[in-house]
Amino acid sequence: MKPVYYESTSFEISRKKQMYTSMPSKHYHDAYEILYLVSGDFYYVIGERTYQVVAGTLLFMNIYEIHKLVNSNNNTYERVTLLFKKEFLQHFCTDGQCEELLELFTSDYHALKTIGKDQLFIEQLFQKMIHEGKKQARGYEQYQHLLLVELLLYLNRKIFDSHETGVVIESNRTHKKVLDIVSYVNVHYMEPLKLCDISQQFDISSSYLCRTFKEAIGFTLIEYINNIRIKEARELLVSSSYNITEIAGMVGFDHASHFGRTFKLITGISPLSFRKQSKL
Repeated sequence: MKPVYYESTSFEISRKKQMYTSMPSKHYHDAYEILYLVSGDFYYVIGERTYQVVAGTLLFMNIYEIHKLVNSNNNTYERVTLLFKKEFLQHFCTDGQCEELLELFTSDYHALKTIGKDQLFIEQLFQKMIHEGKKQARGYEQYQHLLLVELLLYLNRKIFDSHETGVVIESNRTHKKVLDIVSYVNVHYMEPLKLCDISQQFDISSSYLCRTFKEAIGFTLIEYINNIRIKEARELLVSSSYNITEIAGMVGFDHASHFGRTFKLITGISPLSFRKQSKL
């Protein structure tokens, strides 16, 4: 099937939870695109490369670069899609500065995995962009410019300057089972999840599971489980009136103290402080 071309506006951003994408299987735009997966998992094809995408992953598509989403498990996922043209940046920076900001789209890096504080920071930037577009208060476009520049600066530093860069590797059939395990964790994160039980469930050894999961996803299985649990806990802290102990149990922690330590380790602040900040 011939790829479908879409003409974009100078700047657009959306956040949606869905199972099926409205875009055709292969398409491209006349704008730069950043896709961020809030929750769920799927495969994504960019050019000739295929990526395993899990929550916290950012994908970068250059202008006119062919790409498509493959949700073979038909799982519900939530994603943020940001498209913008160079002209949108040129109102705020020189040609040379724009080229530096756009370097990540022309590099060999098409995907970046984030966890903990990085996820929180990036999601807050996206949420501010979306909020400004909805409210359209005085100077909202200038503020979206600032937020986009801040995001691009942050991502370029993570990709090119950080020793902790986590770039998604190309997927293959060997790692198909890993994505099945990711899907399982995404659904059963609130239940007791032990390495030995998951290994038995998917008929692979614990050592092979640990090694392959780390190779494919970039995090250990325990790190991924905790990250999913804390992400869900953040949503509950913001949107519900449940107390800390109740939320700890709802996302799979046996003890509130363990939940608190893990939450602070991943986000940098305590659950109670996070809830107070979200109310400001």
